[in-house]
Amino acid sequence: MKNNIEISLKESADNFAKFTLDKSNIDIIEQVSKVIASAFENENKVLICGNGGSSTDAMHFAEELTGKFRKERRALPAIALTDPSHITCVANDYGYEEIFARAVDAFGKEGDVLIAISTSGNSQNIINAAIRASNKKMITFGLLGKDGGKLNDKCDLQLIAPGKTTDRIQEIHIAVLHIIIETIERILFPDNYTD
Repeated sequence: MKNNIEISLKESADNFAKFTLDKSNIDIIEQVSKVIASAFENENKVLICGNGGSSTDAMHFAEELTGKFRKERRALPAIALTDPSHITCVANDYGYEEIFARAVDAFGKEGDVLIAISTSGNSQNIINAAIRASNKKMITFGLLGKDGGKLNDKCDLQLIAPGKTTDRIQEIHIAVLHIIIETIERILFPDNYTD
Protein backbone atom coordinates (compact mmCIF):
# COMPACT_ATOMS: atom_id res chain seq x y z
CA MET A 1 0.00 0.00 0.00
CA LYS A 2 2.76 2.48 0.92
CA ASN A 3 4.41 1.77 -2.41
CA ASN A 4 1.22 2.77 -4.26
CA ILE A 5 0.98 5.98 -2.23
CA GLU A 6 4.59 6.82 -3.05
CA ILE A 7 3.97 6.12 -6.76
CA SER A 8 0.89 8.40 -6.72
CA LEU A 9 2.78 11.24 -5.03
CA LYS A 10 5.64 10.93 -7.51
CA GLU A 11 3.23 10.88 -10.44
CA SER A 12 1.55 14.05 -9.17
CA ALA A 13 4.91 15.78 -8.61
CA ASP A 14 6.11 14.70 -12.08
CA ASN A 15 2.98 16.18 -13.68
CA PHE A 16 3.54 19.51 -11.90
CA ALA A 17 7.21 19.49 -12.94
CA LYS A 18 6.25 18.81 -16.57
CA PHE A 19 3.63 21.56 -16.46
CA THR A 20 6.07 24.08 -14.94
CA LEU A 21 8.80 23.31 -17.47
CA ASP A 22 6.55 24.52 -20.29
CA LYS A 23 7.06 28.27 -19.87
CA SER A 24 4.12 29.00 -22.19
CA ASN A 25 1.86 27.83 -19.33
CA ILE A 26 3.22 30.62 -17.14
CA ASP A 27 2.61 33.12 -19.95
CA ILE A 28 -0.98 31.94 -20.34
CA ILE A 29 -1.66 32.13 -16.59
CA GLU A 30 -0.34 35.70 -16.58
CA GLN A 31 -2.38 36.61 -19.66
CA VAL A 32 -5.61 35.13 -18.27
CA SER A 33 -5.06 36.91 -14.96
CA LYS A 34 -4.57 40.24 -16.73
CA VAL A 35 -7.67 39.68 -18.87
CA ILE A 36 -9.80 38.93 -15.81
CA ALA A 37 -8.36 41.84 -13.82
CA SER A 38 -9.12 44.15 -16.75
CA ALA A 39 -12.67 42.77 -16.96
CA PHE A 40 -13.17 43.56 -13.27
CA GLU A 41 -11.77 47.07 -13.75
CA ASN A 42 -14.31 47.57 -16.57
CA GLU A 43 -17.21 46.37 -14.41
CA ASN A 44 -17.48 43.03 -16.15
CA LYS A 45 -17.65 39.61 -14.54
CA VAL A 46 -16.40 36.05 -14.79
CA LEU A 47 -18.62 33.03 -15.41
CA ILE A 48 -17.18 29.58 -14.70
CA CYS A 49 -18.49 26.17 -15.72
CA GLY A 50 -17.48 22.54 -15.42
CA ASN A 51 -18.91 19.08 -14.80
CA GLY A 52 -18.34 16.90 -11.74
CA GLY A 53 -15.10 17.77 -9.97
CA SER A 54 -14.61 20.63 -12.42
CA SER A 55 -17.96 22.00 -11.25
CA THR A 56 -16.67 22.14 -7.70
CA ASP A 57 -13.50 23.83 -8.99
CA ALA A 58 -15.76 26.41 -10.66
CA MET A 59 -17.56 27.03 -7.36
CA HIS A 60 -14.28 27.23 -5.46
CA PHE A 61 -12.85 29.78 -7.90
CA ALA A 62 -15.99 31.93 -7.71
CA GLU A 63 -16.16 31.93 -3.91
CA GLU A 64 -12.50 32.93 -3.61
CA LEU A 65 -13.28 35.99 -5.76
CA THR A 66 -16.62 36.97 -4.22
CA GLY A 67 -15.38 36.21 -0.71
CA LYS A 68 -11.79 36.45 0.39
CA PHE A 69 -8.63 34.73 -0.81
CA ARG A 70 -5.72 35.83 1.39
CA LYS A 71 -6.39 39.37 2.56
CA GLU A 72 -9.27 41.81 2.81
CA ARG A 73 -10.36 43.44 -0.44
CA ARG A 74 -13.59 44.22 -2.25
CA ALA A 75 -15.72 41.40 -3.59
CA LEU A 76 -15.07 40.57 -7.24
CA PRO A 77 -17.96 39.51 -9.53
CA ALA A 78 -17.71 35.81 -10.38
CA ILE A 79 -20.53 33.32 -10.90
CA ALA A 80 -20.18 29.55 -10.95
CA LEU A 81 -22.84 28.18 -13.29
CA THR A 82 -23.79 25.40 -10.88
CA ASP A 83 -27.33 26.17 -9.67
CA PRO A 84 -29.06 22.74 -9.45
CA SER A 85 -32.52 24.11 -10.23
CA HIS A 86 -31.22 25.83 -13.38
CA ILE A 87 -29.32 22.71 -14.44
CA THR A 88 -32.27 20.34 -13.98
CA CYS A 89 -34.73 22.77 -15.59
CA VAL A 90 -32.61 23.34 -18.68
CA ALA A 91 -31.61 19.67 -18.93
CA ASN A 92 -35.28 18.72 -18.83
CA ASP A 93 -36.47 21.37 -21.30
CA TYR A 94 -33.52 21.69 -23.72
CA GLY A 95 -31.13 18.82 -23.00
CA TYR A 96 -28.06 18.49 -20.79
CA GLU A 97 -25.82 19.86 -23.54
CA GLU A 98 -27.49 23.30 -23.12
CA ILE A 99 -27.19 23.75 -19.33
CA PHE A 100 -24.20 26.11 -19.42
CA ALA A 101 -25.00 27.79 -22.73
CA ARG A 102 -28.39 28.92 -21.39
CA ALA A 103 -26.68 30.33 -18.30
CA VAL A 104 -24.26 32.22 -20.56
CA ASP A 105 -27.31 33.56 -22.42
CA ALA A 106 -28.81 34.72 -19.13
CA PHE A 107 -25.77 36.24 -17.43
CA GLY A 108 -23.07 36.85 -20.04
CA LYS A 109 -22.39 40.08 -21.88
CA GLU A 110 -19.68 41.48 -24.09
CA GLY A 111 -16.44 41.93 -22.16
CA ASP A 112 -17.23 39.25 -19.59
CA VAL A 113 -14.95 36.22 -19.26
CA LEU A 114 -15.98 32.56 -19.43
CA ILE A 115 -13.73 29.98 -17.82
CA ALA A 116 -14.61 26.58 -19.29
CA ILE A 117 -13.14 23.72 -17.27
CA SER A 118 -12.99 20.27 -18.84
CA THR A 119 -10.44 17.54 -18.20
CA SER A 120 -11.26 15.95 -21.57
CA GLY A 121 -12.16 19.05 -23.56
CA ASN A 122 -14.97 17.04 -25.11
CA SER A 123 -17.98 17.80 -22.89
CA GLN A 124 -20.64 19.10 -25.27
CA ASN A 125 -22.26 21.32 -22.63
CA ILE A 126 -18.91 23.08 -22.04
CA ILE A 127 -18.24 23.37 -25.78
CA ASN A 128 -21.70 24.91 -26.32
CA ALA A 129 -21.09 27.41 -23.52
CA ALA A 130 -17.78 28.48 -25.07
CA ILE A 131 -19.37 28.91 -28.49
CA ARG A 132 -22.26 30.93 -27.05
CA ALA A 133 -19.82 33.09 -25.05
CA SER A 134 -17.74 33.77 -28.17
CA ASN A 135 -20.89 34.76 -30.03
CA LYS A 136 -21.57 37.31 -27.27
CA LYS A 137 -18.01 38.66 -27.62
CA MET A 138 -17.02 37.33 -24.23
CA ILE A 139 -13.40 36.28 -23.69
CA THR A 140 -13.10 32.51 -23.31
CA PHE A 141 -10.47 30.56 -21.39
CA GLY A 142 -10.37 26.76 -21.59
CA LEU A 143 -8.76 25.00 -18.64
CA LEU A 144 -8.30 21.57 -20.17
CA GLY A 145 -6.53 18.24 -19.94
CA LYS A 146 -5.19 15.41 -22.11
CA ASP A 147 -4.92 16.83 -25.67
CA GLY A 148 -7.45 19.64 -25.10
CA GLY A 149 -10.17 17.80 -27.00
CA LYS A 150 -12.68 19.59 -29.22
CA LEU A 151 -12.70 22.62 -26.92
CA ASN A 152 -9.05 23.42 -27.56
CA ASP A 153 -9.67 25.47 -30.71
CA LYS A 154 -12.89 27.08 -29.48
CA CYS A 155 -11.38 29.32 -26.77
CA ASP A 156 -9.42 32.55 -27.00
CA LEU A 157 -6.92 31.18 -24.49
CA GLN A 158 -6.38 27.62 -23.33
CA LEU A 159 -4.17 25.77 -20.96
CA ILE A 160 -3.76 22.00 -21.05
CA ALA A 161 -2.75 20.20 -17.86
CA PRO A 162 -0.77 16.99 -18.27
CA GLY A 163 -1.99 13.78 -16.71
CA LYS A 164 -3.27 10.38 -17.71
CA THR A 165 -6.21 10.50 -15.30
CA THR A 166 -8.84 13.08 -14.41
CA ASP A 167 -7.67 13.39 -10.81
CA ARG A 168 -4.09 14.25 -11.79
CA ILE A 169 -5.36 16.84 -14.29
CA GLN A 170 -7.67 18.38 -11.66
CA GLU A 171 -4.75 18.70 -9.22
CA ILE A 172 -3.09 21.07 -11.67
CA HIS A 173 -6.36 22.83 -12.49
CA ILE A 174 -6.99 23.86 -8.87
CA ALA A 175 -3.40 25.06 -8.50
CA VAL A 176 -3.76 27.13 -11.68
CA LEU A 177 -7.04 28.64 -10.44
CA HIS A 178 -5.44 29.58 -7.12
CA ILE A 179 -2.48 31.19 -8.91
CA ILE A 180 -4.83 33.13 -11.20
CA ILE A 181 -6.67 34.50 -8.15
CA GLU A 182 -3.39 35.47 -6.48
CA THR A 183 -2.18 37.17 -9.68
CA ILE A 184 -5.47 39.06 -10.07
CA GLU A 185 -5.10 40.30 -6.50
CA ARG A 186 -1.49 41.34 -7.13
CA ILE A 187 -2.70 43.38 -10.12
CA LEU A 188 -5.77 44.97 -8.52
CA PHE A 189 -4.65 45.18 -4.88
CA PRO A 190 -0.85 45.48 -4.93
CA ASP A 191 -0.77 46.88 -1.38
CA ASN A 192 -1.93 43.47 -0.13
CA TYR A 193 1.32 41.95 -1.37
CA THR A 194 4.60 43.37 -0.06
CA ASP A 195 7.00 40.62 -1.16
